[in-house]
This record gives sequence, C-alpha cells and structure tokens, in this order.
Amino acid sequence: MANDGPLKTSLLFLATLMLIVVLSTHSFNKMLVTYVVGILGIAGLLLPDWDYFNRDFSRWPYPVTSEERTSLAQPSGFQRFAYSPMRVIAYSLVYGYAMYKWWEYISN
Repeated sequence: MANDGPLKTSLLFLATLMLIVVLSTHSFNKMLVTYVVGILGIAGLLLPDWDYFNRDFSRWPYPVTSEERTSLAQPSGFQRFAYSPMRVIAYSLVYGYAMYKWWEYISN
C-alpha cells in the first residue's frame, strides 16, 4: 500500500473504539473481540487487490491479464473504488452481519 494514511486512520479509529468498549463494559474479552472484528474489517476493505475486483463480475474467476491491469490504472483516494453492485451487496451483507453480531455481543 503506497498511501498508508487510510490504514493509520482506520487503526486510530479502532483503538478509540476499543478504549470506549473497555471503559464502558469493563471487559477485556469484549475489547479483544472488538479488536479482532475491527482488524478483519479493516483488512477486508484495505487489502484486496482492487484491480482484480474492478473488473466485470463475470471475469472474477479468471486471473487479471496484463491488458486489464494496464487499462485499470488506479487513481488516488476513493476514486480508485469502482462502483460494483455485486461488491456493494456482498460487503453490505458480510459487514452488516458482522456488525450485528458484534453489537449483540458487546451490548449483553
């Protein structure tokens, strides 16, 4: 990752969230669960090879060709994330369920 600003910001937000959880619940286990869910969430958003996923959905089972990689030059910032309805649906379902289970665990 050439620009690690989003990673640093995400980790700072996660540390703040962990501090809030441990101060409000007084539970090390809930803080640890918050850390694991947060790290997996950050990794799921920032680590994927977006050149791979910024292609048509029907091309996902196949490797990225050199022509596709050159045609999908990544701009900087949030412009590098192409709008893909399948990706939005998949991420919404996975992250929504993870947040629901995390909140259910933390609030008990």
